[in-house]
Amino acid sequence: MTSKEIALKAAQILHDKGAQNITVLDVSKMTVITEAMVIASGRNVLQARALAEDVEEQLEKLELSPIRKDGHPGSRWVVLDYGAVFIHVFLPQEREFYHLDKLWEQEDNRIPLPFDEE
Repeated sequence: MTSKEIALKAAQILHDKGAQNITVLDVSKMTVITEAMVIASGRNVLQARALAEDVEEQLEKLELSPIRKDGHPGSRWVVLDYGAVFIHVFLPQEREFYHLDKLWEQEDNRIPLPFDEE
């Protein structure tokens, strides 16, 4: 799977699980660390953890495992590192504080999400 396909699959999983404010960015021209970022919010710590766990479980079914993950059970920000794709699940307050969307978004690097048209 390409990085874009992985990112879109993760975004769909997050959407299906009830994540809020999902953004997918192509950052391949901005950094050599990763190619895409998925950024989403959970309503509370339990939902954020469940969102991250579900993404990990569903991608595992596609034989994709994170290289690293950061965030313990009480975390307000969980990161799953799939190499070419970073998946960030925040609580709204942390997402607003760190502004990853604004740091990494440029004019044309937002990847459209199929469920945004619903």
